[in-house]
Amino acid sequence: MCGIVVYVGRKGDGAPAVVLEGLKRLEYRGYDSWGIAALDSRGRLATLRRVGKIGGASADRVTRLLGSGSVAVGHTRWATHGGISERNAHPQVDCKGRVAIVHNGIIENYQELKAGLVARKHRFASETDTEILAHYIEEGLARGQSFSDATRSIAKRLKGRSAFIAMDSKGGQIAAVRLGAPLIVGIGKKGEMFVSSDVNGFLERTNKVMYIDDGEMALLSFGKKAQKAPEFLNVSRGTKVRKRIIGIDWKRERESKLGYDHFLIKEIMEQKHTIAQAINQDDAKMRQVANRIKNAFGVFIVGAGTAGRVCAAGEYLFSDIAKRHVNSTVASEFSSYRHYLTKKTLMIAVSQSGETVDLLDAIDVAKSKGARILSLVNVFGSTLMRVSDDFLMLNAGAEKAVASTKATTAQLSLLTLLAYATAGRLKEGKRLLLNTAEQVNDMLNPRYEERIKRLARRLRRSRDVFIIGRGVNYPIAEEAAIKLQETSYIHAHGFAGGELKHGPLALISRGSPCIALVANDDTKHETISNAMEVKARGGYVIGVAPENNEVFDYWLKVPDAGVASPIVNIIPVQVLAYHLAVLRGINPDYPRNLAKSVTVK
Repeated sequence: MCGIVVYVGRKGDGAPAVVLEGLKRLEYRGYDSWGIAALDSRGRLATLRRVGKIGGASADRVTRLLGSGSVAVGHTRWATHGGISERNAHPQVDCKGRVAIVHNGIIENYQELKAGLVARKHRFASETDTEILAHYIEEGLARGQSFSDATRSIAKRLKGRSAFIAMDSKGGQIAAVRLGAPLIVGIGKKGEMFVSSDVNGFLERTNKVMYIDDGEMALLSFGKKAQKAPEFLNVSRGTKVRKRIIGIDWKRERESKLGYDHFLIKEIMEQKHTIAQAINQDDAKMRQVANRIKNAFGVFIVGAGTAGRVCAAGEYLFSDIAKRHVNSTVASEFSSYRHYLTKKTLMIAVSQSGETVDLLDAIDVAKSKGARILSLVNVFGSTLMRVSDDFLMLNAGAEKAVASTKATTAQLSLLTLLAYATAGRLKEGKRLLLNTAEQVNDMLNPRYEERIKRLARRLRRSRDVFIIGRGVNYPIAEEAAIKLQETSYIHAHGFAGGELKHGPLALISRGSPCIALVANDDTKHETISNAMEVKARGGYVIGVAPENNEVFDYWLKVPDAGVASPIVNIIPVQVLAYHLAVLRGINPDYPRNLAKSVTVK
């Protein structure tokens, strides 16, 4: 949620256009307005703020409005405090128009902080919590504090996870402050410096980064005070922090659509390869992690949203494969389990972005009890990776669509492999999953996609879709519902097939679509029986199964993947969700009200 891009370059580099380019690369994070602040030809602060999508904004127009100087700060905003309007878009400025602020996250104590400013007659131009930062820095400068000290003074008073950029247009400095939300510095050629909430904001121009850790700030200088490298400080103490430059290995071609109409369908189709990539792990490390799982006194698998459903499936996988009980929970509820945590507890944290605020908060709870953290993550260098005791990469490559697809099946694959490793059957697990990857490759062909498109045309005007599953496919039914909700805006409800008679059956009427996720396991016959109950009430039954059945009105064939059935069963629903979105005139890459990385509570 929200995106930040900062560029400090040389005279005439066209900084506003560079920042605009970076912001466009962060569109997938989710936003409703955007803005840029830059220094004009006279060295004065100029701002541009707009509501709506940034995709149509041209570099030429932004340059005409803001100039082609060497410094600019940009932001895409996902509204929290204050409505969606130009006055609430970032950057926000102080009373004197000297300090510009862009900000991700929420300042939980902003009302208390704002009350003091109001009492001291500051003029507010927005309804945001962000604007108070500009005014407090303004006050610090007026008292004779340095820009660095003024910024640290207010940063130390903030509550809640956030990150912000403060630009002092007269003093020639930019402060990038991280207080729980991600910020990364990029080091470019010939003195160029970048800051972004995501490496995608500048990865087109450099892959050399310096990480800002929590409770730290980076100082970038420009103009007469320009320095070749940023200075890093501890926010609380003001002491300097040494940093090193790290190279990020992320292939740019994976972030283009490669001829597809949307990122979502491209990423769905990439599952032909990413399942195999996910299990391309070092055997020795997998056995080491498996030993930690076996020796732990309590294992929790924790994730948020789609990853939370994957974790629930993981609980079944460990029970079935390793005959071992693990606990799964969604990250936002994890703190309720804190009384069970000890130094012998192992938390397996699952995330695509590695920046989800609920998961990072859950890790704080676990660490406060001395628990060890193992993360399964897709973004190298993410906060999750760096706060974990150990990590395994998903190897799915960049995922740009908000709805997660290839990262989801990568997570399922890696958890399945971990369960096999814990059972002492690592090679067997690898063989199963490599075979599953080959079967997915065969399944995702044009004829199969066309069959799903025909189903989408039938369902496009549906108001509700029900999805049932049993065993390990019960959480996959819930994940299938998430996919339909977030892409097509159709109300979808996923639940355990055995719960039909405990309420949901009352919602079934003639023509109600119901997707039955069937695996060739000990839940098969019961799931088919549940589908028959739906059909007996007039429902339209769509079977996702290895074999056809008379109860199915429409059959989507999937491979018989055994215990890996969650991987193959979710993919046709992903394709269905994509084509429903397209038929309903919805952009499947950027659903309304949602963001790729949820960095605010």
